[in-house]
Amino acid sequence: MKPGIHPDYHPVVFRDASTGTQFCTRSTMTSATTVEWSDGNTYPLVVVDVTSDSHPFWTGTSRPVDTQGRVERCRRRYGDQAYRTTRRPQAKPAE
Repeated sequence: MKPGIHPDYHPVVFRDASTGTQFCTRSTMTSATTVEWSDGNTYPLVVVDVTSDSHPFWTGTSRPVDTQGRVERCRRRYGDQAYRTTRRPQAKPAE
């Protein structure tokens, strides 16, 4: 690798926010929070929303993950209007 152009690549501990599972790998990410790993060293801790320990594809379970509140924000913004626009209009009775 060419010296001086690549970011610092170092060990980092990632923690799954929903399950609490942690794993240590190498990354360029940094964090002010640190954690002591089983080898006795202290590494930066990065908390993530989804890992292979909680992702429905890898676990075989399905659970809704809406950490940003997107569904609720859509309901507040559009209400039932989004549902009404997707339904077909009722046919008017013949007179």
